[in-house]
Amino acid sequence: MVQRIVLGLWVLALALAVPIGFNIGAVQSDKPTDRLPADAESTRVAELAATVPGGEGDQAFVVYHRADGITERDRELAARQQGTLSGQYDSGTPLVASADGTTLMYGVSNRNPDEDEQVTGEFVDALRQAVAGAPEGLTVEVTGPAAIGADVDAVFEGIDETLMLVTTVVVALLLIVTYRSPFLWLLPLLAVGASALLSMAAVYGLASVTGMTISTQSFSIMIVLVFGAGTDYAMLLVARYREQLPRHAEATAAMRAALRGVGPAILAAGGTVVLGLLCMLAARMNDISGLGLVGAIGIVCTLVAMLTLLPALLLVAGRKVFWPRVPRFGAVPAAGGRIWGRAGRVLLARPARSAAGSAIALGALALGVLTMGGELGETDQFTTTPESVRGYATLGSAYPEQGGRSLTVAAPAEQADRVAAVAGSVPGVSAVRPDRSGPEWTLLEVRPTAAPDSPAEEDTVRDLRAALGADGLDGLVGGPGAERIDTTDASARDNWVVLPLALIVVLLVLVGLLRAVLAPLMIVGTVLLCFASALGLGALAFDLVFGFAGTAANLPALGFVFGIALGIDYSIFLVSRVRGDLPRLGTAAAAHRAVVVTGPVIASAGVVLAATFAVLMTMPFVSIFEIGFVVAVGVLLQTLVVQPSLVAPLLVLGRRWMWWPGGREPAEPLPEARQPEQPERIAP
Repeated sequence: MVQRIVLGLWVLALALAVPIGFNIGAVQSDKPTDRLPADAESTRVAELAATVPGGEGDQAFVVYHRADGITERDRELAARQQGTLSGQYDSGTPLVASADGTTLMYGVSNRNPDEDEQVTGEFVDALRQAVAGAPEGLTVEVTGPAAIGADVDAVFEGIDETLMLVTTVVVALLLIVTYRSPFLWLLPLLAVGASALLSMAAVYGLASVTGMTISTQSFSIMIVLVFGAGTDYAMLLVARYREQLPRHAEATAAMRAALRGVGPAILAAGGTVVLGLLCMLAARMNDISGLGLVGAIGIVCTLVAMLTLLPALLLVAGRKVFWPRVPRFGAVPAAGGRIWGRAGRVLLARPARSAAGSAIALGALALGVLTMGGELGETDQFTTTPESVRGYATLGSAYPEQGGRSLTVAAPAEQADRVAAVAGSVPGVSAVRPDRSGPEWTLLEVRPTAAPDSPAEEDTVRDLRAALGADGLDGLVGGPGAERIDTTDASARDNWVVLPLALIVVLLVLVGLLRAVLAPLMIVGTVLLCFASALGLGALAFDLVFGFAGTAANLPALGFVFGIALGIDYSIFLVSRVRGDLPRLGTAAAAHRAVVVTGPVIASAGVVLAATFAVLMTMPFVSIFEIGFVVAVGVLLQTLVVQPSLVAPLLVLGRRWMWWPGGREPAEPLPEARQPEQPERIAP
């Protein structure tokens, strides 16, 4: 009866949540200034620029390029198309030929007072249609700020629905393979899907009330996190429930026993993830802090679903949902676990050798961190090269005298002339031009000589800011180059704040959970080593395999928080089993039994979680791809290597000292513990 009431409440909750949650696109935004700190200089420039009249347009450039030189027919075509476009849109820059004679370009702008992304996309599409059909050998590309923005929007168009569909299919296939049942896989999938829908509604409601902006990256990672972690928790509950069914005549009694056995571990694991994610609120970067809150909401909704909805579904479905291997009351469990039993005996027979070998191998992988590239630039963010990026590269090579991309300097109206003079005297600045003025602020266009995203550009921005500050002027430096520097600085600060904070919080949680000191320190140490290994392997793969230009600035912070929070989950599952058997078996036998009994479940859960994070690698954005890769590799290392070959052997080596001061092992193990029995296989 209770389970039917629970199902009814969930149906009601989802009926309310679904129409709300699917509006989440209304609170999503991927503007660079949305992820920067509110007090960053480039953010303040963007806010001031919005108050100065005349900046309500989208700007694009049309670039004509022929490798062996522009012909007269090419020039006539460009002039004719420019004339057509100037009749429809505002004229930007005149037709300009490159010094080497290979390229022509002109600018086009369009009014867009509300900065509507749809208007920008339609403008860029119209330009590309107008200049389509170039003769053989002539390349025509539309680039500039509007084109880059439109290409980013096109990349993310419909990606939320695609991500949910792909993640659902991946999880469904893995559950079918794991359970080998035509029905059982549906119940965890339904529970996980319900938690995802509830999470979307909760996040949308919070964003609507607080005005918080949700990035596509935050939403994507939340969905993957909910599906991955939710499936993990579901597999643990189903495994314990199946273990209890032959021991109880009533399924409800078996479920109560299962929840008593695995519920605290699931709550502890999920709570640790939530606390780790909430540590991200200390970040200055809005995309990091926002993801922390969004992810925490997703995990809370997942815990509620796994501990209420999934048990209700299993009870309503009854034992027959496990067909064809129905666990009937009184049945003798089939012997199994041979692979993990053999692995446990081999790894724990010489625990020092096992632990040392694993640590050395993981440490070698961690050395790959030394090869990590620099930060990704604006045009390095795509896994494929869109037209706007190709056109941007053409402009840079054909018009080197134009310098790099423009910076925007906002100056108080009364200081505008002095700010312009100081800016023009800074080494690395090729030109300073007035842009537009308002009653209080004047905007200046400052053109550096350095290439975009180069160290020289960074030096120019920092020198410009220092020069304006030294003269006592209130000028502020913004624009894409300045935004990149502000991102680098804020991300570096976040790495030094968020990472230690998450580490301390997780360590304190483990100390309270295990009532010990050394075991939590050991667990955190193994998770850190695993994270470093995943990051090192990622750095090597990004450079040698995928050919990426660098790494995302937020990769260390995100990879670390997810790595430690999710990695701790598996250690909690393993160590909780060891601690439960400790008084009866002693550390060595309890560790062996834990490897055999939890090994298949932890391995299966790890594969599922890694696969769901690997779905992020299908995204066309490099930064999201990198996060998916590092977390997926870290989870696989944690479940297949660290738990059986490092954590378990270290527990055996530490023996009673691992549990000081709160736990003790018997002075003499019980007779059946001296020769570890072949435990039953607990299928997930």
